[in-house]
Amino acid sequence: MNTSAPPPASPGPADRRAFVRTTLDLGDMVLRPWGREAAESETVLDGLVAAAADPLIALWNPLATADRGDALAWLESRDGGWDRGAAASFAALAATDGALLGSVTLRWVDRTDGLAMIGYWTLPAARGRGVATRATRAVTGWGFRTADARRVEIAHAVGNEASCRVARRCGYLPEGTLRDSHRFGDGAYHDEHLHARLATDPDPADPTGEPTA
Repeated sequence: MNTSAPPPASPGPADRRAFVRTTLDLGDMVLRPWGREAAESETVLDGLVAAAADPLIALWNPLATADRGDALAWLESRDGGWDRGAAASFAALAATDGALLGSVTLRWVDRTDGLAMIGYWTLPAARGRGVATRATRAVTGWGFRTADARRVEIAHAVGNEASCRVARRCGYLPEGTLRDSHRFGDGAYHDEHLHARLATDPDPADPTGEPTA
């Protein structure tokens, strides 16, 4: 008689606050769920290794992807978040050649209460092209529509001005400063700016020719 516990079930349609794998097509950019399938692309694996080595990502969004083996383990952990419906991690890929541009992740802080947090990073070659702004807008709207998110927050280091611009362009209103809130890649605790959007907030206007992140 088999007495082992069954594996955890993937979230089903009845779980209204589950993030369910989907691909978001933004035209020239595709947001595809991070996971084991991405390991089939050496370009994407090498992109993750390059991201870990970038000074800005290493400071504000450190990644444990120093080599391809680490990148594979990282991808498996992203798969786990999707399996539980707890975190939605997307790779931002160029539609033309599949090159990795960046990443955006929406995760539950309090799933029962509908409170989530979103974060993002972009590779150096993709900066200044609106990648983070467009990806964050798309995933925010998707979270409100499909997972019944009530409130989504962005918390970024006060010194990370590019992230602040992205938050504002995506309609995340500033709500204050969190003192010594988070330890970043330099090992020090930094103050963070807190931004948030509610599901009931109006959609933000499109950016108008400003420099983008």
